[in-house]
Amino acid sequence: MAIINNALSGALAAQVALTTSSHNIANLQTKGYTRQSALLTAIGPDANPRSAGNGVQVSSLLRFSDNYKSQAMWRAAADLGSYSQTQPYLSQLENVMGDDTASLSAGIDQFFGALNAVAGDPGSTPLRQQVLTSAGLMAERFNGLNNVFNAQLQSVRNQRSAIVDSANAQIATIARLNQQISQAQAGNLSASAMIDARDQAIDDLAGKMALEVSDNGDGTRDVSLKTGQALVLGSMHGTLKAAPTATSPQEFSLSFAGTSYVLDAGKLGGQLGGLTKFETEKLVPLQAAVANIAEEIASRVNGQLALGRKPDGSAGTPLFVYTPGSSADMLKVANGFEAADLAFSADGTPGDTGNLQKLVAIKGQPITVTSIGTVLLSDADTQLVGKLGVDSQLNKAGLKTTQTVRTQSVDDWQSTSGVNQDEEAVNLVEYQNMYQANMKVIAIANQLFDATLAMMG
Repeated sequence: MAIINNALSGALAAQVALTTSSHNIANLQTKGYTRQSALLTAIGPDANPRSAGNGVQVSSLLRFSDNYKSQAMWRAAADLGSYSQTQPYLSQLENVMGDDTASLSAGIDQFFGALNAVAGDPGSTPLRQQVLTSAGLMAERFNGLNNVFNAQLQSVRNQRSAIVDSANAQIATIARLNQQISQAQAGNLSASAMIDARDQAIDDLAGKMALEVSDNGDGTRDVSLKTGQALVLGSMHGTLKAAPTATSPQEFSLSFAGTSYVLDAGKLGGQLGGLTKFETEKLVPLQAAVANIAEEIASRVNGQLALGRKPDGSAGTPLFVYTPGSSADMLKVANGFEAADLAFSADGTPGDTGNLQKLVAIKGQPITVTSIGTVLLSDADTQLVGKLGVDSQLNKAGLKTTQTVRTQSVDDWQSTSGVNQDEEAVNLVEYQNMYQANMKVIAIANQLFDATLAMMG
């Protein structure tokens, strides 16, 4: 009977819809899950002019996905990754360079303060020894800060290498899922779970570098860098590499289909771009600036001591040894230098402090420092710390903004693609009622059939 067939199709469709809703509820807390819904369509009537129709069918399972919202979420992930990776390094430098117990300014002040103190009694051995002690402590501050710079450089490069390894795994996953999705859709099979997994991989990858994502007719997605180089084309994918070269401590390249491209990591965006820009625009210039200050102090103090006379009348010798580069002992007191080697006299006369006064005056002399220009030696470190503080505050502001944008974009995506518990609860009741109503129709049809048989009986 047509009535039974109609009711049976309704009951079966209700079962599919109930199963879909139960699957949504089961994935209520699954990250990246896109909710689905059974699309019900009426089955048209046959050739009989008195046929109302042949029931209902589930023509497909809908995925509630908005490509625009997904793209916005991935762009926000790249911006957030750039700022979030930089801030811990900036905060550490702020804490170290701004700490009175470790700052360069305090060490420089103590050294020149010790020189001032000895002016009253230039022949005093304890006061001269205090100058040597403060010189050694100042050098230790420079070396300690330089070690912090070196540790951050190593950490940044290790972190970028780890990000590249993780990115390669996600790139390969996207290409593999592209192939599986294409095959599933060609076979008219549901690929929703695979599409969710692929989009989650794209989202994770977007946090590491800014991406451009485009859809293809076979269900695959092509992924490329914002600079234009392809990472994934259908089931084909490239491989990123970070390796030291003769001209760069860490050069980035992309190999795709037998061709290799050199990448400017600072333009990649995301975590890779943020770390690279921090290294090249903040960390390396700051290390060079501190090295400039150390070199100027060593050069000027040594040069002035060479013009003076020791207590025994001999010419002065260098107090500091400056080693350019990223050496752990960038600045140190010369080996074997003793208190009696301090040439404070200008003419060799006992008690003369002519050269000592010129040594003290070095603190107020202008020097040229990378990234801040010409400043007084006494102000150099303060200006570096101030510039670092501004950079950190700007990054914090950018981080806060991108966190807000990312949260809003995720919430926006969730409003379309996420599972709404209340909505699914309503759906369960409606589809349950639909199932029960169709089963009631089948029961009535059976009663009519039995009654007809009894009448013919």
